[in-house]
Amino acid sequence: MIIRISVMIGSQNPKRLAEFYEEVFEKKADWSDGNWFGFKIEGSFITIGEHSEVKERAMEPQRIFLNFYTNEVKEDFERIKKIEGAEVIKEPYSPDESKMLISTFADPDGNYFQLATPWDSK
Repeated sequence: MIIRISVMIGSQNPKRLAEFYEEVFEKKADWSDGNWFGFKIEGSFITIGEHSEVKERAMEPQRIFLNFYTNEVKEDFERIKKIEGAEVIKEPYSPDESKMLISTFADPDGNYFQLATPWDSK
């Protein structure tokens, strides 16, 4: 049984990427060691580190999306689009007739991440 998921993002410039995500998450990295940085958010973990095989921007950024759930998609979208290195891919929209909202950004390495309304688990 899988009990937790963690994501590692390889980067040619992990310090720059960690500083970007510090602004997105509105907090400093929970730990760092050289060119490695880790964020813990509500039981989830994102690690950013140097990887020898990663060069330049992501070639197919739409292959994997990081989803960040927020009750304030529109407000967080407006805040994040002002962060240096944030690229707006898609402004907030509803994918169906529900109240769910999604917006998509690219980070400085070209990786896609989305802001999304939390799933209603009821």
